Amino acid sequence: MPPTAAGSLIGPLRESDISVIRTTTLTAAGCAALLLATTSACGTVENLTAGQKIDKAADRLGEQNSLSFELGLDAKPDALMDLAGGQGDEVMPPAIAKAIGGAHVTVSVRSKKPLSESGEKDFVGMGMKVSVPGGTLAEYRLAGDFVYFRLDMQKTSELMGFPLPSPKDLPKGEEGLAKALEGEWVKVDLSDVRKNTSGKGSDDSKGSGGLDEKTQRKVLKTLRGVIADDVTLRSAGTADGTERIVAKASFRELLTDLFDKLGPLKDELPPGAGFPTAKDLEGAPDKNVAVDFSITDGTLSKISFDLAALADGKKGAKVPLVLKFGKAGDISAPSGATEVPLGELAGGNPFISGAAMGGF
Repeated sequence: MPPTAAGSLIGPLRESDISVIRTTTLTAAGCAALLLATTSACGTVENLTAGQKIDKAADRLGEQNSLSFELGLDAKPDALMDLAGGQGDEVMPPAIAKAIGGAHVTVSVRSKKPLSESGEKDFVGMGMKVSVPGGTLAEYRLAGDFVYFRLDMQKTSELMGFPLPSPKDLPKGEEGLAKALEGEWVKVDLSDVRKNTSGKGSDDSKGSGGLDEKTQRKVLKTLRGVIADDVTLRSAGTADGTERIVAKASFRELLTDLFDKLGPLKDELPPGAGFPTAKDLEGAPDKNVAVDFSITDGTLSKISFDLAALADGKKGAKVPLVLKFGKAGDISAPSGATEVPLGELAGGNPFISGAAMGGF
């Protein structure tokens, strides 16, 4: 199999077995690139040409020293509430719909070398930020010997619907944690994080939930084959220097064929990678769906998919899920951060907790 952007970006993942935080950031980038690479399907001449364009555009991401990708919904509250459905108490509250509809997660990484050539020691900064309308809900950065984070407790409290602890309620001697509750930058020694997550961050074994290189290649080959058979690709033209390529497929047919072909690899996949039953797949929406790929100056810049296409909501409602690519923003060590002992957090910080990071 020829090298792809997925292989390029996943490469550093296999070298990273030090901390869950590093692994999670790279895993997200690798999974995104893996998804993109599978679209380079063959079949018709148009499929081949469009697929090659996407594959090359994804490869360009690995040639950069700095990368960010932003995943979020670009949906109006009414459309999101309609998609969620439900009646009475099950209806999504308007405030929650507004927050989710404008929320996005941004993951950034910066390296001394092109990302496709980078190893563990080449990365100089990583970060993740969760934003909602009105500002940043939470952010973490990994720089040097520390992990930095800040949380907007007021916004979090508003979204959760109940009050969170106040700094004045903390026991004496926990001034650092009080700073975190006040929304200021705090930091944790990375060596403490490594000790706390020892054995959880390796992706070289099934026990960690990762795939070895051989299995990755088998899965990628399977995905390519299914997409070649079930997906059609066409160029939708170019505007303002950006070309749009549309991939279309029957959602149920694609899922059914995918899990059918992955069946022989079931024993090689990580524990817990459950497969849907035939009955489950019969219940999948029998609808045609489309994914839009945008290529700007030869580099993949955006992927979008309308979630409303899978729902039986109001006609015309749109709930686009958008993944944007760009350069990493500021992920340097923030000045004035207060150091907090890891034990003082008591596992309550989603950016530090191994379980939360593993489920990102």
